[in-house]
Amino acid sequence: MARIKRLASMIVNSSAFENFVALLENVGGERPDYLRVLTYHRVDEQDTHPWMNPGLISASPDAFESQMKYLAANYQPVSAFQVAKAYESGRQNSLPARAVMVTFDDAYCDFEKHAWPILKHYRIPAVLFVPTAFPNHPERLFWWDRIYEAVQTTVVEEVETPVGRLPVTTPDQRNQAYRRLKNYLKTLAHATAMAVTEQICTELGITPHPNCVLSWASLRNLAGEGVTLGAHTQNHPIMNHITPEELQNEIVGSLKDLKDQIGFEPQAFAYPSGIHNDDVVIAVEQAGFKLAFTTGRGINHIGHTHRLRLQRINIGSRTTLPILRAQLLSWSIPVYSLSNKFFS
Repeated sequence: MARIKRLASMIVNSSAFENFVALLENVGGERPDYLRVLTYHRVDEQDTHPWMNPGLISASPDAFESQMKYLAANYQPVSAFQVAKAYESGRQNSLPARAVMVTFDDAYCDFEKHAWPILKHYRIPAVLFVPTAFPNHPERLFWWDRIYEAVQTTVVEEVETPVGRLPVTTPDQRNQAYRRLKNYLKTLAHATAMAVTEQICTELGITPHPNCVLSWASLRNLAGEGVTLGAHTQNHPIMNHITPEELQNEIVGSLKDLKDQIGFEPQAFAYPSGIHNDDVVIAVEQAGFKLAFTTGRGINHIGHTHRLRLQRINIGSRTTLPILRAQLLSWSIPVYSLSNKFFS
């Protein structure tokens, strides 16, 4: 797999690949009511917060500006309101051609510092999905950042974990230990995963940094400037791993938090880690959300994609501008699949 990724990297970062994408863009093939939805998490430099998982940095500020400049010049950025209206109308051509939507998950502080000024400059609407238990609670940290900090900053040679003793002497060992723990924790019930996280951090004597989630004051300010705030549950659980009562509390509670703090109910919801099932979708619908977003990879057609199962294109640090351009092509499935698999 590593050799395949290296080969793919050589291909998609070549001038020949960029020229090929440009040719496909010029050929056309755009169909009505196609909606692309981009997913970002953080826009920051890699070394700004070394105790946080750098894997959630979607782009540097410079790379993000290049991407948004390209979108503004070549696509039609649309808002959650426009997409909801398109679904309500049920009409073909209810979205502009080359429609694209920009979303951010988790409400990290760098959205306000780096992403929003760029989005505002290019007049691109954005949806920011907020896990509502975290604003104004600096002591509440995302479990993936806690585990990353624990593994990366500990001075021991091995870490005792539920998946065995993991060596953490070298950078590669630390990265491998983090990946194993992250994958394991995602298989557990939410409460159990949080207890295991707490146990590991306590045993390693980790003194956590305050979280880097936007405050309610900042979120209100962003909403006033035009950012659409969406719900991302309260505590960011994997929704298949909680009880029906907890599911209701997470969905309805996040909606109520946003209404209390911002003054209106959100229309859009994002499933944490994109994970959902029929019961989760029904609960989201019953709460009154008009749109809900997964992490399933693809481009949506308003006439065929369920409004509560919208797919997105994840943007990662290896998503160069040519790769993004390839992912945005509505009919270039082979190019899209290759670039999305290896470079998001």
